[in-house]
Amino acid sequence: MKKNSKKLRTLVALAIVAVVTVGFVTNVGIGTMSAPGIWDISILCPLGALGTMLASKMMVPRAVISLIVMVLLIVVFARAFCGWICPVPLVQKLRGLFAKKQPVEHGSEDVEPVAAPLTKAEIGALKVSCSKGSEDGGGCASCASKRGAALDARHFVLGGALASTFVFGFPVFCLVCPIGLTFATILLVINLFSHGDVTWSLIVVPALLIAEVLLFKKWCHKLCPLSAFMSLIAKANKTFVPTIDDAKCLETAKGGACGACGRVCEEGIDPRHPQLSQAAWSECTKCRACVDACPANAITMPLLPRRTPSTAEPVAVPTNAEKIDAENARPVP
Repeated sequence: MKKNSKKLRTLVALAIVAVVTVGFVTNVGIGTMSAPGIWDISILCPLGALGTMLASKMMVPRAVISLIVMVLLIVVFARAFCGWICPVPLVQKLRGLFAKKQPVEHGSEDVEPVAAPLTKAEIGALKVSCSKGSEDGGGCASCASKRGAALDARHFVLGGALASTFVFGFPVFCLVCPIGLTFATILLVINLFSHGDVTWSLIVVPALLIAEVLLFKKWCHKLCPLSAFMSLIAKANKTFVPTIDDAKCLETAKGGACGACGRVCEEGIDPRHPQLSQAAWSECTKCRACVDACPANAITMPLLPRRTPSTAEPVAVPTNAEKIDAENARPVP
């Protein structure tokens, strides 16, 4: 049976939105993703908790408890919220409704690549990589430049959001948070049909949401302060990390070149060759795309990775493979 975690993640996010919508309609009071809970018991999102304390310039018990709970969840699940719960990817899917579909040629659908014999260049590619790259994303300038390994635009947005909250005395970012705007739009539509409420918010709120999520295609990777906060805390994450079984992996078990797990990752992480990744492990959203894409079923995400010695050294496929001369490109006997 073909695995499809992407469809499952979409269903989970839709189910959460549906539950919140039912809560709005029935006035059950289960909150939203910004303040989930039930009746009088709820917690704040980490930015909301920090914003509450910065705005009031005092330690607020509810905010402190919420922050501790959220930090613990991030340490265990890293950025799984982004991959499984956040409604923003659902809104971004609307962009596909207006995009022109490219015709698919017959016979070109999703064909798994056949593992090819390794070349001399491929075998020696890892020799130019830092030894620490596969562990913590550090050790050389190339690894240190990965998204999540150092401060990027998201972290400056995070700093600006917190600073503005402290200066103006209220959580400014909450006014434009796409997660909050998503549920605000749902609530405005419900009020429109149930009570006939027609206000400027019915135009302004969805317009802000469209501007942020649909026009800024890289919102999650370039601007989202919540993902920046989670990536900082997720550096301590050691659980549910994609783990490769060298006895099954095509590269280590059969001496072939694959790279399917790295190509499918939306965050730019290469589980087989982390030193070639575009992002640090702290950016992993636990989406399981790499698990689904592995043709040998060699990738799992256990609670705690098993520390077993590798029996074979993984190989890296060089990014400039097309420039390899004919002599170096001959298969190794």
